[in-house]
Amino acid sequence: MGTSGTVTAAGGRRNPATYVRELTHRHGPTLDRARETVRTRAHWSPYPEDTDAYGPGAAAGARAALAALRGQVLDLGQPGRDGLVGPAPADGGERSPYGPELAIAYPHHDPDTLLPAMREAMPAWREAGVTARAAVCAEILARINAASHEFALAAEHTSGHNPVMAFHAGAVHAQDRGLEAVAQAVEEQTRLPGSFVWSKPMPDGEPFVLDKTFTLRPRGVSLLIGNSVFPAWNGYPGLFASLATGNPVLVKPHPRAVLPLALTVRTAREVLAEAGFDPNLVCLAPERPGEGLARRLAVHPDVRIVDYAGTTAFGDWLRRNATQARVFTSTSAVNSLLVESTDDYRGMLANLAFGLALYSGQLCTSPQNLLIPRDGIATDAGHKSFRQVVADLGGALAELLADDAAAVSVLGALLSPEVLARVEKAASGALGEVAVAPRAVAHPDHPDAVVRTPAVVVLDAARPEDLATLSAEWLGPVHFAVAVDSAAAGVELLACTARERGALSAGAWTTSPEVEAALEAACAEAGVMLSFNLMGQWYITQSAVYSDLHGTGMNPAAGAVYCDAAFVTGRFHTVGVRRHRASG
Repeated sequence: MGTSGTVTAAGGRRNPATYVRELTHRHGPTLDRARETVRTRAHWSPYPEDTDAYGPGAAAGARAALAALRGQVLDLGQPGRDGLVGPAPADGGERSPYGPELAIAYPHHDPDTLLPAMREAMPAWREAGVTARAAVCAEILARINAASHEFALAAEHTSGHNPVMAFHAGAVHAQDRGLEAVAQAVEEQTRLPGSFVWSKPMPDGEPFVLDKTFTLRPRGVSLLIGNSVFPAWNGYPGLFASLATGNPVLVKPHPRAVLPLALTVRTAREVLAEAGFDPNLVCLAPERPGEGLARRLAVHPDVRIVDYAGTTAFGDWLRRNATQARVFTSTSAVNSLLVESTDDYRGMLANLAFGLALYSGQLCTSPQNLLIPRDGIATDAGHKSFRQVVADLGGALAELLADDAAAVSVLGALLSPEVLARVEKAASGALGEVAVAPRAVAHPDHPDAVVRTPAVVVLDAARPEDLATLSAEWLGPVHFAVAVDSAAAGVELLACTARERGALSAGAWTTSPEVEAALEAACAEAGVMLSFNLMGQWYITQSAVYSDLHGTGMNPAAGAVYCDAAFVTGRFHTVGVRRHRASG
């Protein structure tokens, strides 16, 4: 077990059982509301998006907290420490996409010591019950939320998010995803009664009576393999779904984005210890350069659940090799938009330009392929040729991103040299005609940041080599304006790409009921979320937590859904016991 209690303001010790009851009372209304919301799919969140809601000194405090970590070892007190990772990038340390090294070192741990300690922590957590586990998870999320500015800075300086994106996707919306998973876990774990009396009438006498119970049993250690793009947003669903269903969670962060998940694990361990549970229920496993720790851990017999968001290649490897575990994946996506017609041409261009520019196309829902009939489109401003649509889109991008100081609030720093290489290849003309050339943006606060505006390359769906190009994922600010023979051809290409390569989002601008119906049917078959005629300040890249399902499990982009019932039910088992009740 962990600590025996928490220090109170008066210097005494709080009883862990009492503390868990306090948490249950404190977070019960929030959990009830979350459960109601995942049923109704209405708009709701307990975590404010407004940065000012966290107090006047929150932002400055976060900057001071990050500064205090520089040059330090972020030690979480886990067993099996056998060295350090970092702080220099050459030693596995992180470097901010905005320039400076974070210079934070993390202990490395021997899995053969860490995993047994996590197994030992499991029985007391399992026996605590659904309600207690959910309350502790809700407290972890509440504390993370109180430090949202710190988590946003961590996202900014590991994943290259702009400040708004960092505060939303790196902090509060990730917290929403975590709470959504907890709510769904409670729903599914309480679907069956814990105990009941079963009675069957008999024709010749007294009814046949059995006392029955259903007992929940978690699967075992859960491995979360983090990514560098959205380590919290992609990580929290699996982390909290596993923890709420009774499983310990081992977090293996991406080497370039350790800090967001390290801060998460630190908070979880603190709350677990205060509540009287072994903090080794949640552990961090940073890896040394070239160690390949994810592969080693994923096939370990103690690991019974794996959550992974990242490349298709590694997702496929996990499904083939981690056969002892239940594997949940979210992998590469090739997202497409059909531009067929519109009754608000300027509004469409503005919405589309923002969707392309946001976080420099590095979102998993960012549109890549813009499918436009080669004969042009009908608009409220008259007929527009294919070339005119592409040129006007370039104008909308130029207007949106004209001022560097304003542009960096929409764009993000490029994640890695690999993303920059893709942009430079697109800009060279090697992929096709460059209709909108990318340009370097000077960040006023971070002169070493690598920031680029979107590149738009013209392709033709009739050319096999162009089809091969648009069928691959080009993560980053690289987009293709694709000439298609007709709206019907565009619908078929969008659906085919989603089925064969995977997609997480699809969209269209059309005034035709026939085109809308055809695309809706095609996306239903391909298993991709579809958005029509978005305008104003809602974009194809956005996903409303508690309402939208992220992924469908029907195409190669996602083998898991944030957050449906299947996402949590695969993390626990139910065992029935029957006892005969004698008559009288």
